[in-house]
Amino acid sequence: MHWYNHEHLHSGIKYVTPADRHEGKDVAILSARDKVQKQARERNPERWSGATRDWTPVGPVALNPQKEKLANSVAA
Repeated sequence: MHWYNHEHLHSGIKYVTPADRHEGKDVAILSARDKVQKQARERNPERWSGATRDWTPVGPVALNPQKEKLANSVAA
């Protein structure tokens, strides 16, 4: 469980750990990645065929969004 929450980088939350996301560290991490990637593109533009990756933090996330929608609609 520790590895999954503190070491494993999750694609659904832009490759940060759930712990980083929960603690609010994801904003700084993603901002730093964006800066590094843009600097790399400026130094070597010939290596880039398109835009850099979108490192904007994701909004709210859920483990089972369909189940949560169903639970909320039943409760209402």
